[in-house]
Amino acid sequence: MPANNEPRFNPGAPAPQEIGRGRQAIALAGFLSLSLAAWAVASVPIILNSSGWFAGSVKAPWMPPGWMFRSMWTLLYVGVAVAAWLVWRKGALTGSTLAGYLIQLVLNAAWPLAFFGLFPVFGAAALWMAFVVIAGLASSLAFLILRFGPVSPIAGLLMLPYLSWVVFSSSLNLYSAIHN
Repeated sequence: MPANNEPRFNPGAPAPQEIGRGRQAIALAGFLSLSLAAWAVASVPIILNSSGWFAGSVKAPWMPPGWMFRSMWTLLYVGVAVAAWLVWRKGALTGSTLAGYLIQLVLNAAWPLAFFGLFPVFGAAALWMAFVVIAGLASSLAFLILRFGPVSPIAGLLMLPYLSWVVFSSSLNLYSAIHN
């Protein structure tokens, strides 16, 4: 009999209405804190290098202004935190789904390090390394959409803008890798 790989509700987990409001609020704050931590780690190489080598680099003609990145990432980090919280409330943020969630946080924090932080050391090779990282991030997000969606359709939908932005960012990364 083939294994059922569909995400399932954890039968031993309490229903969301059985989890106290205080515990739910603490959990949501925890997921938001994880997103904030990933954002903080990701911001360091961007801040240190955005006016250095990156300012003089060749950028894609469709590159949006810097303020748009800050605005989008703020919304996306909140969205992924809420999505994870919705899945957690149903007892389904376990096993490979939890691993996928943690992997996307790590890859999201690793991409700016590879792209911005390693360029001064490795040159264009760093941009290609960053492209591999962002491709892995996109793959982990597609996995999470497939895992979150059946558990909480809203959680799956909250992940779609994140995946779209990462695919768009991948195009910017690829252009930079080819032209710098």
